[in-house]
Amino acid sequence: MGKRAKVAMGLGISLVVIVVGVLVGTRVYGNWVNSRAEAVPTLSSTAEPGELDGDWSVAEDSFAGYRVNEVLNGQDVTVTGRTPDVSGQIGIADATLTSATVEVELATVATDESARDDYFRSQALQTDEFPTATFELIEPVEVAADGGDLPLVGALTIHGVTQEVTVTAQAARAGEDLQVVGSAPITFADFDVQAPDLGFVVVEDTGSIEFSLELTAG
Repeated sequence: MGKRAKVAMGLGISLVVIVVGVLVGTRVYGNWVNSRAEAVPTLSSTAEPGELDGDWSVAEDSFAGYRVNEVLNGQDVTVTGRTPDVSGQIGIADATLTSATVEVELATVATDESARDDYFRSQALQTDEFPTATFELIEPVEVAADGGDLPLVGALTIHGVTQEVTVTAQAARAGEDLQVVGSAPITFADFDVQAPDLGFVVVEDTGSIEFSLELTAG
């Protein structure tokens, strides 16, 4: 075999090794990202049927955030962001949810990657100008004491844009407190938010918001 042939073969082998390394590395990284995605919020093991009437305020151990799917060099990955900086109140009377207002501090929503968070805050949502997201109930809904699904129709404001959404939620007593969990699908363009496309990673045009609220009476 001539010298040029040997060099060409060596370059070919090196290229194959690099390509395989990139593909394997991407798959390993994608699996790692998927393994770090937070679970979908559910009612805690201490939640149980009980009286739900009353005025309730969001307390510690609450969180809200988002869930999105990305395509990383051809591999699907799921990313979740969370913040504990949530406030709000709800009112339940005669087994009917009559009012609900929840506010989330978007600048503290965090994932496992600071670069992603910086883009989320500065480019996607411009949290310096639009620091919060809010949800306000616009239709009363009957509340089942057994933790069944609640379709909460409300006005969701993100990035300075308000849209009507339906949140699928569940509520149950947890000792003296009340827990409410739920999620709602969103399309980023509806809120004038452009899903990131960095070439090697593309965020899908839709995602979901999700939350777990621990509420105390009063």
